[in-house]
Amino acid sequence: MTSHVLGDTRVLTGRSLTHILRSPDTIITTAVTPIALMLLFVYVLGGAINTGSDESYINYMLPGILLITVASGIAYTAYRLFLDMQGGIFERFQSMPIARSSVLWAHVLTSLVSNLVSVAIVIGVAFIMGFRTGASLGAWLGVAGILVLFTLALTWLAVVAGLSAKTVDGASAFSYPLIFLPFISSAFVPTDTMPAPVAWFAENQPVTSIVDTLRALFAQEPVGNEIWIALGWLVAILVGAYIWSVAIYRRKLS
Repeated sequence: MTSHVLGDTRVLTGRSLTHILRSPDTIITTAVTPIALMLLFVYVLGGAINTGSDESYINYMLPGILLITVASGIAYTAYRLFLDMQGGIFERFQSMPIARSSVLWAHVLTSLVSNLVSVAIVIGVAFIMGFRTGASLGAWLGVAGILVLFTLALTWLAVVAGLSAKTVDGASAFSYPLIFLPFISSAFVPTDTMPAPVAWFAENQPVTSIVDTLRALFAQEPVGNEIWIALGWLVAILVGAYIWSVAIYRRKLS
């Protein structure tokens, strides 16, 4: 049974990835907005922002930019899933000997691959703009692990949106608050420069702990308790979104 699910997931993931390869504008568009933000903040606004440290502003802001990259990219997952639902693809698959769960996992894995490619592009541009890190291989693996977990958590939220949306605009618009969330965190400025109510929200929302963890890993600094808070948030969101999406999917097919 497990090999059947894995085989079906592999075939359907290949189908989705083929669509992206034929139309790479998805990856390009996902990377363009974060790169534009880097250019704006580093070359226009960065000189006026005091981060309270000696590190360059591109080093300070990159973790937040990477999260925005993923938040932008998962909108396409909800969009593609909605189109499959409306196009009757799921009904056709249902009449075939295909594991039901493989349909959702194919979209999730496609999102993971495409978003990681976009993240790699953004990091490459950041290096061109002056980003530097002495992070060890272990630290880079830690960064990759957190970004993978973040992508999976948000992708399952995108699955919920894609299955629940009534219109194609609604399927992709859900990501806007996720894109905005890093702006109310420690991603671009220290939280102690914010008004008290805003600072309280910024310090207690998931993005800040994730950003602080990534920043510490890049800077080869101790991550402290932030990594456990970040992992707690990510696992909770991932598990909750997965259970929610599976429940919706089963109701759609019943």
